[in-house]
Amino acid sequence: MFGGSSSAARPGGPGEACGRLGRPGQAWAAAGWLGSLLATYGWYIVFSCILLYVVFQKLSTRLRALRQRQLDRPEAAVEPDVVVKRQEALAAARLKMQEELNAQVEKHKEKLRQLEEQKRRQKIEMWDSMQEGKSYKGNARKPPEEDSPGPSTSSVLPKRKPDRKPLRGGGYNPLSGEGGGACSWRPGRRGPSSGG
Repeated sequence: MFGGSSSAARPGGPGEACGRLGRPGQAWAAAGWLGSLLATYGWYIVFSCILLYVVFQKLSTRLRALRQRQLDRPEAAVEPDVVVKRQEALAAARLKMQEELNAQVEKHKEKLRQLEEQKRRQKIEMWDSMQEGKSYKGNARKPPEEDSPGPSTSSVLPKRKPDRKPLRGGGYNPLSGEGGGACSWRPGRRGPSSGG
């Protein structure tokens, strides 16, 4: 204290430098925090920066191309005659398509009318055959043959072939368990099992 010089009292000494930066512990704490942040999340930060750089490059090229297109549009003014011709061609194509659609609808309606007429004729024929006492089921399956020479097929019933064998004998009953052939099921023996 006596006659000794103190470094805190000297201008430009270490005490004055600490006064300019604040406390010396704050600078070291900030550096420590930054170091721990980089140690923990360093690779994530590096990859994020690379990704942001690539995205920025892609967007900048697209923005340049968009600006260029916007600048080129006023130069290429559309002539009204071209627009009118295009609209007339479009209207003509629509009209043609509509006419084709109308023709298809008319064909379909005519086909439906013919089917309805055919069904009506079949119903009349069935009614007439029922009034005469004949079966009408054979007529409903086959279309009526008009202008065909020869005997009428409506009164002729199809005959069964006499040489046809029945699939099973007449006495076959699947619930009886008899006559089953090689595949027969029998229940197992009752009682304790003999597995010793």
